[in-house]
Amino acid sequence: MGAFHAYDIRGIYNVDFDKEVAYKVGYFLPELLSADKVLVGRDARVSSDEIHEYLLKGITDAGADVYDAGLCTTPMVYFGTAYYGFKASVQITASHNPAEYNGMKVSRENALPVGYDTGLGQIKEWIESGRECPVAQKRGEVHQMDVRKDYLPFLLKYKGDWSGLKIAMDVSNGMASLFVHEIFGDDVAYIYDQMDGRFPNHEPNPLVAKNVVDLQNLVAQTKADIGVIFDGDADRVMFVDENSRFISPDLMIAVLGHYFLEERGEKGYIHQDIRSSKAVGEYLAPMGGVMNTWRVGRAYAALKLRELDGVYGGELAGHYYFRDFFYSDSGLLAAILIVNVVAKMKAQGISLSQLIGRIEKYQNSGEINFRLEDKKGAMDAVRDYFMQQEKATAYMDFDGYRVEFPDWWFNIRPSNTEPYLRFLCEATTKELLDEKVAKVREILTEQFGAK
Repeated sequence: MGAFHAYDIRGIYNVDFDKEVAYKVGYFLPELLSADKVLVGRDARVSSDEIHEYLLKGITDAGADVYDAGLCTTPMVYFGTAYYGFKASVQITASHNPAEYNGMKVSRENALPVGYDTGLGQIKEWIESGRECPVAQKRGEVHQMDVRKDYLPFLLKYKGDWSGLKIAMDVSNGMASLFVHEIFGDDVAYIYDQMDGRFPNHEPNPLVAKNVVDLQNLVAQTKADIGVIFDGDADRVMFVDENSRFISPDLMIAVLGHYFLEERGEKGYIHQDIRSSKAVGEYLAPMGGVMNTWRVGRAYAALKLRELDGVYGGELAGHYYFRDFFYSDSGLLAAILIVNVVAKMKAQGISLSQLIGRIEKYQNSGEINFRLEDKKGAMDAVRDYFMQQEKATAYMDFDGYRVEFPDWWFNIRPSNTEPYLRFLCEATTKELLDEKVAKVREILTEQFGAK
């Protein structure tokens, strides 16, 4: 059962988990979350129907009712969970993974994420211990539920004036297909906007460069002002500028400041993950944004934003979280708000690339993966070397280490699931960046046999 991870249940279907596991997750979930009804949605993957069948059977055999929302984006299920007051929900999806994968994202009341440490580990333990699943004297019932009727109007109320804007959009054959035409209209240049859980055109992961190429070409062909690309379940969104350059998703946290801090006049905490560019906080500070840096992943970000009552936040992976959206992430809401800002900027004669140019002050390495076994030893060695060389201006020791110096900073963190260390570095010049990356490669290769 290698499908139970820090943030969700996910893996290759019928390899890492199967219908029996889906049944037992369903069976144990009402007890875990003290829920007598569970909201369930699913994506369009080929295996989602079977997982759905067995998950529902498990929930109803345990005596709880199912409210079946049908085909959904993941944020649509988050919305339904919080808006209608469910204590438990499940979205059947593998998000950005290839077609042979599937999984389940579990939430509790207020759409708070359930991760391994907050419940999924308990379910795994119950399954592995062979705990029995007797059918309840009174089985639960399945009710159909239309979340869309409330979710779409919620999104539309954020839509601004886009009349002077050209938009190109790659829907990745994913779940955003349910909404994009009604939200963005028919003047958009769409590709792959038909839902297809086999993902015939490219994998639904915009962080992989080859998956964005078709959108970049489309932006060039249509002379679009912005390119938008969603992942498979529409909880993430990423962007391309008018020159077809892919924009690092963390920089869009700064762009959103023009809506929340400048236009709406809100002040307070803005969340970023430990890998985010230092430039984001520097750009938002004059607008009244106070940066909070925390661990990677929804299981941590949504909880932290709620704890801080933060205005909004984002991650390098393209998740954006909003107080307006129950402290949860929504790719569609993020896209609407970003397009709003880009449209207003264009009206002032400022292109998206020019706006990003104002934000982006540093040279960035991007995440570099090193394959090695002694992750803790390697992390400590890199940290100790640089902290002996110069005095750090900031130090964070959650999710690996983030160490900041006057002219550069780095984050080094272990993968939760693979024998990888992930290293990211930013510096004021390309020369300084190259020097630091080369030194890290030397340490990890010579001392730890990194590949």
